Amino acid sequence: MIFTETKLKGAFVIEPEKLEDERGFFARARCQREFAQHGLNPCIAQCNISFNHKRGTLRGMHYQIAPHAEVRTVRCTRGAIYDVIIDLRPDSPTFTQWAALELNAENRRILYVPEGFAHGFQTLEDATEVFYEVSVFYAPEYVRGVRWDDPAFGIQWPPADRMIFTRDRTYPNFAISTLIAADARTSNK
Repeated sequence: MIFTETKLKGAFVIEPEKLEDERGFFARARCQREFAQHGLNPCIAQCNISFNHKRGTLRGMHYQIAPHAEVRTVRCTRGAIYDVIIDLRPDSPTFTQWAALELNAENRRILYVPEGFAHGFQTLEDATEVFYEVSVFYAPEYVRGVRWDDPAFGIQWPPADRMIFTRDRTYPNFAISTLIAADARTSNK
């Protein structure tokens, strides 16, 4: 496996190292030892599939907060996606920065998304399927999100006739949600 850190600290693109012959190829997609050697969390609590009928379907930007913050590995097993992550770790040098890459069935790349990152994608083809491995169990009361088009991040999405779920269209802007969280911390003192 080939690990390449993105411009966001702790987020990696993982590419299979293919052993090819006349039959095709064999490649490892996950190895606890190699994950640990790169300082990555190798735990898997759940595996999820997201199937999307139409090109332009946008899902995101989602994350879970502590104590159920999750690591995700994401791979597109059919079709293609424009995959986006945002660093929401306040102590990070890349706080509020985003990165994107294309994941598709042909390149077989995997994106490692650390705790404290929001994640989302837009499908680039009809009938696209995405496979996730997550490090903790789904906890709906700890799910949060930021707007896919929030000017605080300035994500440059590919042009498309987008299909976006109501929840994803109505998350508050990041600056507002940050202020609300700060107010809640202050009022609890």
